[in-house]
Amino acid sequence: MVRLHVKKGDESQFLFDTNLEESVDNVINDITTIYNGRLKVSRICYEMEELAKYGTMLPENMMGLTEEQVEELKLKDEWAEKCTPSGGWTFNKDVIGRRNGRQPNERMQGILKKAIEHARTGTSKKLVLQEKLVDQKTVQEALDHLRGAVTIVYPMGLPPHDVIRQEFENNEDLTGTQASLEVMDIQLAQLWFCGKEMLRGCKLRDFLGRNEKTKVIVKLQKRGAGKPAREPVLSEEDRKQLMLHAFKRQEELKKLEQDDDDQYLDSTWADGGSLKRHFQGLNNISWKPH
Repeated sequence: MVRLHVKKGDESQFLFDTNLEESVDNVINDITTIYNGRLKVSRICYEMEELAKYGTMLPENMMGLTEEQVEELKLKDEWAEKCTPSGGWTFNKDVIGRRNGRQPNERMQGILKKAIEHARTGTSKKLVLQEKLVDQKTVQEALDHLRGAVTIVYPMGLPPHDVIRQEFENNEDLTGTQASLEVMDIQLAQLWFCGKEMLRGCKLRDFLGRNEKTKVIVKLQKRGAGKPAREPVLSEEDRKQLMLHAFKRQEELKKLEQDDDDQYLDSTWADGGSLKRHFQGLNNISWKPH
């Protein structure tokens, strides 16, 4: 198996195992699916944090309105009573007016927060440093864990307009959001290795050689985004060690310059009478009285 260290720009994303006989098309599809899946997990985790604080989302026609405006327009959140959290709720006003303020009790909040932590840990970029892989199964398990927690807290389900439900049903609309710029279209995705694009229609061995037991860095890029920057010759750790060695050497040279030129005269080898005293047995004589 060959291990791919997937990066987006200069930032590590995850480790992915495959083999050299695999087609570039399949690898790009798998890597892009995992990349987009991790983004979905991140978006859901953020919204679930908001859910734990402020309850379910308000209907679109009520978002951002003040209580006076809602009353004047005679609007009503018909889903509020249908989608109540288990164990009751307390009111916690959402200052930006996206959610209805019906905060779940502490126990239910704990279930949501624990699921969020589990999902983030299981798909974290830090797994690269731990040499742990991320695949489509890993991402799906994180999504299932999040979905299970929401089902426990909201057994009647979330309103159809709640973005968390839309994400789980793959009906999310990211148009006009920052998230839409991050999601990668599989058809437009490219992989680069050592400054060269890994062309679709080829196999990995056409670019990586024939040694299966290897680890390489590949960069995920959108078509038309230009050639990604090549990896530095030295890693960050190697660069730090090199700078430390140079600093120590510089300090040693400074110390030598500060030493007196005749300091060597105090050395034993510079004493002209040392050899004579050695043969006469006069070295190491103590003059202390007995």
